[in-house]
Amino acid sequence: MNVAESVLGVRDLTMAFGDRVVMEHLDIEIERGEIYVVMGGSGCGKSTLVRHMLGLQEPASGEVFYGDESFTRAPPADRERMLRRVGVLYQGSALWTSMTLAENVALPLQQFTRLRPARIREVVELKLALVGLHGFEEYYPWELSGGMQKRAGLARAIALDPEILFIDEPSASLDPPTGRRLDRLILEIRDALHTTVVVVTHDVASILGIGSRALFLDGESRRAIAEGPPAELRVSGPEAVRAFFAGGILP
Repeated sequence: MNVAESVLGVRDLTMAFGDRVVMEHLDIEIERGEIYVVMGGSGCGKSTLVRHMLGLQEPASGEVFYGDESFTRAPPADRERMLRRVGVLYQGSALWTSMTLAENVALPLQQFTRLRPARIREVVELKLALVGLHGFEEYYPWELSGGMQKRAGLARAIALDPEILFIDEPSASLDPPTGRRLDRLILEIRDALHTTVVVVTHDVASILGIGSRALFLDGESRRAIAEGPPAELRVSGPEAVRAFFAGGILP
């Protein structure tokens, strides 16, 4: 792959908590417009990798790049500028329960743009409509189902039309049919906004359903041991990867 085409990259990255190494020597290049899945067993470092990509945790060694710019070496002002290109859907949706859906989605628009209130309301309505929540603007998160909360969190994550969208365990706490509907929505959002999506998950059905490419983190070796189209890895990947896919439950 040509590194110049990379939207997000990781170069020789080692992640550690003190003396405990989680993963080492990771090299990743994520292309524009793909849905890149980070997969592996519990505790292997999937979410830790995303925290490194977002600057929430610093590498023991190595670098994270946004395009051809080093995020790791950038001063705070440049990091903030790079992160304006990013949206995040957290595992628990992370919505403010005391605020309506409209107020939740409006927050990043109020903080990072100079749009007038009337225009912000229009954008909020559009984003909620994109995730199938038109008419729920004045509802509070606690009035919604788990799947609807995930969609509301997604609406907030795409409020600023991010170039890169991070999604942590999208199907967590959802029943399989709701999880598959969310998968289809992720594909629709990617196509509508031309967004590059990075998904952390251990849900085999989701990986096979939406992944352009997948990276397998192996907790035992502390290395990435496979990368490629999920359907190919399921059949011809290393034994640990094939076992991971075989242990999943497909709908």
